Amino acid sequence: MTARTFIEEEDYDGRLSFGVWRQLLGHVRPYRTQLIGLCLTALFLAMVEAALLVVPRYLIDEVVDLGSGAEFGKYIWMYGALTLMLCVSIFSFIRFAGRICTSVSHDIRQAGFEHLQDLSFSFYDRRPAGWLVSRLTSDCDRMSRTIAWGTLDWVWGACMVIAVSVVMMSWNWKLALLVLAVLPVLLWVSLIFQTRILRASRAIRKQNSTITAAYSECIAGVRTTKTLVREGENLGEFTGRTETMYEESMRNAKLSAAYFPIILTIGSVGVGLALWAGGVKAMKVPGTTGYMSIGKLIQFMNCAMMLIFPIFEMARVFAELQSTQAAAERVFGLINTTPEVVDSPEVLAAIERCAAGDADPETAVDGMDHRIGRIELRDVDFAYVGDKPVLTKFNLTVKAGQTIALVGPTGGGKSTIVSLMCRFYEPTGGEILIDGVEYRQRSLHWLQSNLGIVLQQPHLFSGTVRENIRYGRLDATDEEVAEAARLVCAHDFITDLADGYDTEVGEGGSKLSTGQKQLVSFARAVLADPQIFVMDEATSSVDTETEKAIQAGLGAVLAGRISFIIAHRLSTIRAADRILVIDGGVVIEQGTHHELISRRGRYYELYTNQFTDERAEHLLAGDD
Repeated sequence: MTARTFIEEEDYDGRLSFGVWRQLLGHVRPYRTQLIGLCLTALFLAMVEAALLVVPRYLIDEVVDLGSGAEFGKYIWMYGALTLMLCVSIFSFIRFAGRICTSVSHDIRQAGFEHLQDLSFSFYDRRPAGWLVSRLTSDCDRMSRTIAWGTLDWVWGACMVIAVSVVMMSWNWKLALLVLAVLPVLLWVSLIFQTRILRASRAIRKQNSTITAAYSECIAGVRTTKTLVREGENLGEFTGRTETMYEESMRNAKLSAAYFPIILTIGSVGVGLALWAGGVKAMKVPGTTGYMSIGKLIQFMNCAMMLIFPIFEMARVFAELQSTQAAAERVFGLINTTPEVVDSPEVLAAIERCAAGDADPETAVDGMDHRIGRIELRDVDFAYVGDKPVLTKFNLTVKAGQTIALVGPTGGGKSTIVSLMCRFYEPTGGEILIDGVEYRQRSLHWLQSNLGIVLQQPHLFSGTVRENIRYGRLDATDEEVAEAARLVCAHDFITDLADGYDTEVGEGGSKLSTGQKQLVSFARAVLADPQIFVMDEATSSVDTETEKAIQAGLGAVLAGRISFIIAHRLSTIRAADRILVIDGGVVIEQGTHHELISRRGRYYELYTNQFTDERAEHLLAGDD
């Protein structure tokens, strides 16, 4: 971990956003049948509970009038029937709410993950994995829970308040209005707390993202942390983040701690008013004007008290809505992010024509040949967001069958050139042509499906060696997988593994050495049969003998293809058709290995210095 800011966090402010809730409810729309069932169940539950309030009133009055002669049997049956209906209602709303909660969470995660596949490389440059994980896990869970259970509590609470109010109004409308007078005060208090709770909830969700990102980065870099003995510093940095999270959480807890007791106190005022006014009426002589029976008074008190609980639940859900919006803003902020590299409307229209059978399905634009014969960069400029230019007026032409090597100091622009040609990024100036046509007029999927890339730090997915190689072409047979492994000299070490090609590689390939991971990654790229082949320090982690064997095997693989090699080990690029020495985004030398050596320029200095260093290492190791 470092002390840097992990992410570019958005700052949200203001009251409840109807746009966010409209988008969230859009994910609920496919489950409107379950939502309607949930609402009807909540309504029925409220009616049953209201009925349970009414029955004791008549029982008490009958006991007062008849004593032991009261008919207890019918009230027992009433309670039994109402209790059974209560159980059925509870079962039903748990079933409906659980279905909605699970389904909405699934759909939002699916939409989020699908959108992540479409986002450009620049998006991932600025956001770590932990930042993304927190949005598609904890934030999604919070949203779906509130939609399901919050809807239930709101509908049940509203129906309960209405049902109890109707019961009280039917008994004594004046006394009922006295109790219900506290409702506007409850609403006013809720509005006061709304903005404060929302702001606190947003701060918590924001800090939670940084903590999740810190977890992810710390775990990914645990080896580096231990080798540099950075545990104490990492703990100090992480403690600072958790303390900030603690402070924000405590602030939110204090607001909630103040909010709920105020709601309870105001509701209790309504109960007190009912007790005072109703008690006066109960003291009058039976049969006189304004008299209230003991049973009615007791049940009126029960009704007044029953108003507190649903109002309290509605207030709790209201407070939860603030946290939910903070989570929704972050999730939909991710889902609504527009990729920086996308197909143009003209290309999308051409793709639709292909799908309709009006054009060659192997082309994204009518009339363009599927095979790549030439790539040309014309006066290309590029700068990463907020940085100084990396390339300025860069020009390069590459034909099929040529291998281009890019060498030079770190940060000179080598990887940027390849990334632009692969359209991971797009030039900020100039143009890149494929067979004379600007490559933004071609399908992004078409271009990138014709790429084969082997990186210095390859990534393997959890699964077997065979599955990782087949990732390059999912319909490849076992023989084709093995043949690709033989071409890159990976077959022998794979067969020596405990389970051969069916050996589990572990998370990120943790069960294999760096060199073995690189060979598997090489085989994966070869199996894809790409038209453009990119090797970024692809053999840096393998021994010299294996590297020579790979170079020999790749001769047939690269034939007829455009290939780029980025290498610091210059012995690996001597057979390249053209070597470009790049510094500061400018080609300062180019030619074959022998041509550049004979010029005794920058390449000559790099090569001879490296050769001298390697020779010295061999002598010290006794390899001469």
